[in-house]
Amino acid sequence: MGFQGIYGHPKPVSILKGAMTRDRIAHAFLFHGMEGVGKRTAASVFARAVNCKAEDPPCDVCPSCRKAAHGNHPNIITIRAEGQYIKIESVRELQARMAVRPAEGKRVFIIEEADRMNAAAANALLKTLEEPSPDNLLLLTTARLHALPMTILSRCQHLRFTPLPREEVARFLKDKEGLASGDAEILAASSGGSIGRALEMNREEYLARRNEILDRLAQDNPADLLKRIALAGRFGKEREEILEGLRILRIGYRDSLIFRETREQERLMFRDRAGVIETIAGRLSGRDLLHNIAVVESAMSAIAQNANKSLTLEAMLIKLN
Repeated sequence: MGFQGIYGHPKPVSILKGAMTRDRIAHAFLFHGMEGVGKRTAASVFARAVNCKAEDPPCDVCPSCRKAAHGNHPNIITIRAEGQYIKIESVRELQARMAVRPAEGKRVFIIEEADRMNAAAANALLKTLEEPSPDNLLLLTTARLHALPMTILSRCQHLRFTPLPREEVARFLKDKEGLASGDAEILAASSGGSIGRALEMNREEYLARRNEILDRLAQDNPADLLKRIALAGRFGKEREEILEGLRILRIGYRDSLIFRETREQERLMFRDRAGVIETIAGRLSGRDLLHNIAVVESAMSAIAQNANKSLTLEAMLIKLN
């Protein structure tokens, strides 16, 4: 796949192609933006391109591109977290490889979710960034820019990957997943500009869960705290499952606020459930909805930082208006 296969992101793509054309490629790039928006895809395409000798790289047909497509290119190395963190051993292995010049081309290290480096790994990588080698290229990706040390941030060229337009997400779902236009539009509207999130939502259990949460919101009675607290168990037990449910809750309140202020269904992320959204908007004031969004986001932050799941959910439900 070449640059033309990247959905959206014309500015980062233009910068990367321009750097290659001028032969002014930085020693380290930091691709940052929300999860599932295309950072890893862009890093993969760029890694292929800098090792391809075609006039318009990557060509997808030369030996270098074929090796990359099969995942066995000696010059393209991907580093991922083992368990919760990227550990110092991974960075030391990277440094050992960097010490040997590649037989040809440029060696590219793609560090996925670079914010997951532990302190020792980040410090070790900093030494590499301070002493760049012209034969090696570092591509870091992250959805949590704030979690990386400033010393690393200052030594990389930043490329921001913004949320994709709804039309681009829908086009991907139709082109690559074969979805009907209506289904693609619903998922694209709910994705928040993330192809990855749209793919996660493209399953029956997600839609059933989303609809259950929205229906409960429409029927919610703040005076019935026992019924509310019972809802905590419906968010699941695993962190990612809980966060998915909280994202649904946040979008439900967000859509209700937008509908309350504009009465425009086209601007809703869950516009296929516009009737439920209208019910929620009619029950809560704008101030209430803003308060609820803040409460849900606070709970999401706590869950992401491994707070007690049951207590966090129960406290959130009690605080909601």
